[in-house]
Amino acid sequence: MLLGNKNAVITGSNRGIGKAILTIFAENGSNIWACARKRSDDFDAYMGGISAKCNIEIWPIYFDFGDIEQIKTAAKTIMSAKKPVDVLVNNAGITYNALFQMSTIDKMEEVFNINFFSQMILTQFIVKLMIRKKSGSIINIASSAGIDGNAGRSIYGSSKAAVICATRSMAAELGDNGIRVNAIAPGITQTEMLSSMTDEVIRDTVQQTQLKRAGNPDEIAKAALFLACDMSSYVTGQVLRVDGGLR
Repeated sequence: MLLGNKNAVITGSNRGIGKAILTIFAENGSNIWACARKRSDDFDAYMGGISAKCNIEIWPIYFDFGDIEQIKTAAKTIMSAKKPVDVLVNNAGITYNALFQMSTIDKMEEVFNINFFSQMILTQFIVKLMIRKKSGSIINIASSAGIDGNAGRSIYGSSKAAVICATRSMAAELGDNGIRVNAIAPGITQTEMLSSMTDEVIRDTVQQTQLKRAGNPDEIAKAALFLACDMSSYVTGQVLRVDGGLR
């Protein structure tokens, strides 16, 4: 129960890494605002089941991460609940693989809007609640692509590099308020995003890891749990690679 009696906001919580984070946070006692783009019967049923099993509350919030006004409305809904927010996990995002010369300005804007700008706008609202109580943990899900500069990932990697830079700057700005800000940089992970990669690229990337396998969403979620709980109380401004030793 590492997060007992805490409240967390998790974006992109209905699948992949976000769903794994929601699950492990619930199992460790956290109440959760589960943010997703669209509702579904399956996700509603899943939230109901895990909420009952773990004796915690889950409040779903649906909005389009590409729409600034919807993001602001969602943030105000969270703030109007008059509950403290102890943890914010900025996980929502999209992937994009293309050569730099084949990337259109429309696609660049879409990737940055969802992977970077939406996260920053939501965080600006949520951090106000953390400042009031002089504590909080913000966890930004970046990517190893934001560090390594892989071919074919210039736009996606740049959006995640922006997340990493913002993480370090936010940590410097918010430390006086007792707020920690860290990032996780996953490597190749078994999620729906793998469908954007060819089998050959997946095989080659797996072979570049020291563990010779792709990661599981649960393994990324465990890193998020560490950064969210008090075990990491002296950790801030860091980028934790969870990538199986990707070289």
